[in-house]
Amino acid sequence: MANHHDHVDGWHGEKPINLSAVDMSKLSEKERWRVEHQMLHEKHKGHESMHAEMAIILLVTLIVAQIILVQWKTRHFKSYQRATLLGMWLIPVVICAKFGWWRFCGFWMVFSIVTAFVTFKASRKPLSGSTPRWVYKWFLLLYKLSYASGILGYLVIMFTIFGLNMLVLVKPQTAMDFGLLLLFYGLYFGVVSRDFAEVCADTMAAHIGYYSSTGLPAKRLDPNMCAVCGNEIYIMSNENAVIEKTIKLNCGHVFHEFCIRGWCIVGKKQTCPYCKEKVDLKRMFPGPWERPHVMYGNLLDWIRYLVAWQPVIIGIVQVINWALGLE
Repeated sequence: MANHHDHVDGWHGEKPINLSAVDMSKLSEKERWRVEHQMLHEKHKGHESMHAEMAIILLVTLIVAQIILVQWKTRHFKSYQRATLLGMWLIPVVICAKFGWWRFCGFWMVFSIVTAFVTFKASRKPLSGSTPRWVYKWFLLLYKLSYASGILGYLVIMFTIFGLNMLVLVKPQTAMDFGLLLLFYGLYFGVVSRDFAEVCADTMAAHIGYYSSTGLPAKRLDPNMCAVCGNEIYIMSNENAVIEKTIKLNCGHVFHEFCIRGWCIVGKKQTCPYCKEKVDLKRMFPGPWERPHVMYGNLLDWIRYLVAWQPVIIGIVQVINWALGLE
């Protein structure tokens, strides 16, 4: 074992070693990592100019890609949104399938099947009166699960950093992996479900007919009608009415609490579904435990670039390097 230590410790030019003579199977995990690190150094020795050129290509590509994405988002938001959603939905499962991470693929399959069915129901004409509520129930459930998963994952990571994992006799690596897994699941499915929810919200609102491309309502809203779900309010004798707490917006329109919360938080619509007047979220959600949900929704928007566009940009950089003969 002493010989192996001599090989491993004599790296970075301290002592030349014959890497081909090292038996990797007899080394510990830490020693194996250090030998592989030295092999990497040997492989790239003398390629400093090439590395600098690759770094410049990466930097320029990132800047150009950012400019293109910002312009695309500004000028053609709907197509940008759909392309981002497609990337968010497909790229992670392709990567996970490539590396054999089948657990994520299983969750992704269940999510995709149910969400596809819900999206299909939301796109039907004429739209069933009960469809909007079922759509919002599904996406609100996903929202709560992703929120809880993200918070739990973050707490597990923080507890592990402070060494509290030892109180339950869990190894730091195991606890950290579990926390990162929960955090990733929460962030990923939180972002994707919100994007699908917005697609469904747009589709249902257009089919219900309460707003048009001109910004004017396409039909009149009855005083006792919820503009989100299309069901009546307050009519106790009518079995089709939905009896629940209501919220009245500044514009005077009244909605079921569940419907308007789904519209504003899950569907990211901060306007009245009927007249498009701005919704005061602080007034709608005054409780200290409800405001973080709105902040969390904004946080999820920052994840899209990393998941949907970063792999595409890295792929473009790899193609440029390959075309220029840089390896």
